[in-house]
Amino acid sequence: MGRMVTLPLAAATDLSKDASTFWGMWGVAITVAGIIVGAIILRVIIHFVIRRVVDQVVNGVKRKQNIDDTQALDSPLKAVRVVQRTRTLGSVLNNIASVVIILIAFTSILSEIGVSVVGVVSAAGVIAAGLAFGAQNVVKDLLSGLFMVFEDQLGVGDIVDVQLASGVVEAVGIRVTQIRDVNGTLWFVRNGEILRVGNMSQGWARAIIDTAVPNGSDIDLVESIILKTAVDLKAQPRWKTRMLEKPELWGMQSISDSHVIVRLAVRTRSAERDNVARELRIRLKKALEAEGISLPSLSSVILSGFDEANSIKGARPVETQPTPTVPRARRAPRRPSTPTAPPFDGPGDNRA
Repeated sequence: MGRMVTLPLAAATDLSKDASTFWGMWGVAITVAGIIVGAIILRVIIHFVIRRVVDQVVNGVKRKQNIDDTQALDSPLKAVRVVQRTRTLGSVLNNIASVVIILIAFTSILSEIGVSVVGVVSAAGVIAAGLAFGAQNVVKDLLSGLFMVFEDQLGVGDIVDVQLASGVVEAVGIRVTQIRDVNGTLWFVRNGEILRVGNMSQGWARAIIDTAVPNGSDIDLVESIILKTAVDLKAQPRWKTRMLEKPELWGMQSISDSHVIVRLAVRTRSAERDNVARELRIRLKKALEAEGISLPSLSSVILSGFDEANSIKGARPVETQPTPTVPRARRAPRRPSTPTAPPFDGPGDNRA
């Protein structure tokens, strides 16, 4: 009886020894693998939660406005900025979460393999102090990126001009902002190098239309045609939501010996400025020609002012700017030279 009790105890002891031996050989590797897997799972969960929160905010704003497209929100100053800022903050939070998880996992792995974390932190502090001067640009980029997001300077989907690049913001990271220009080139701009931000997607925009007419035209008639054409466009359902206010006639801007320039200003949604301006130019040309007012040639028209100030390279297709040209003097056509007969040599010369 006592022998039968001893055998299971011996087997249990041997099994415990085997488990201890196995854990002694592979325990560190298993723990390190568990830390890595746990970090990956935690990163996926946090990213999923952040993405769900961002989607809930975006969909809530769209549902409140009863629309499907973010760019069609009725309040560009509030609703669109909430959507874009939420997405940008979500991107930044994802990056911060990834960095924090990696640092925690790295220190945990060092602790498991027997490296003193306190010593590593102390050494890292000394190295950080030594590299402080060299890493100033990196710290500057990180802080600038955070302030740009928190101050709502730009967001994903905005059309911006940061002097170094212009185009649509595709991603806002902690250190780098990605901007794609009109040619499709993706620019990686360090946040610390951005000294100014011209954001053409916040709030509203203004379309400036300069119309050149001959100097002898009836200015009152021209101004009434221009204003009526713009008001009629504003009354159409398709353009009513794109034009935020009634068109404003700013009147005569310049005068020369051959033409007069009349300016029209329309306050539009930020994303619809070019479309409204293009449609107005087409309708103004047709309306003026219907009244017998011919437009001068582009070679004699110089447009300046807000049109040139608002043209941002890369943010939209470059529009042709009329420039003065000096016509070259035509050369007189060369007359064909009449062939001259060779000198007559005398009676012996046999000519046909």
